[in-house]
Amino acid sequence: MPTRRQGLNPGERTMRILARVRAIPKGFVQTYGDIDPAAPRLVGHVLASTPEDVPWHRVVRADGTVAMGRSQLGRLEREGVPMRGDRVDLRHARWPGSVT
Repeated sequence: MPTRRQGLNPGERTMRILARVRAIPKGFVQTYGDIDPAAPRLVGHVLASTPEDVPWHRVVRADGTVAMGRSQLGRLEREGVPMRGDRVDLRHARWPGSVT
């Protein structure tokens, strides 16, 4: 019998991902893997497909690059997120918090 990872149904997992993204404070970021270490690609899918208003721009790749180019960089810069060129400076911008 197949088991569900972490015991969550797809709707619960999506809600948990969205809650974690909403919890990232202005001026900080987290990586896709920070949001869900077991399924960072799922985080991207949820953010790309949700009709809900979430601060998607605060989620970046593990190397500090962004998936949505100048639009995302501009939003992060307006929030005062520390940058190193076209990458987020994760040493200073990564929010260590989490939502369980």
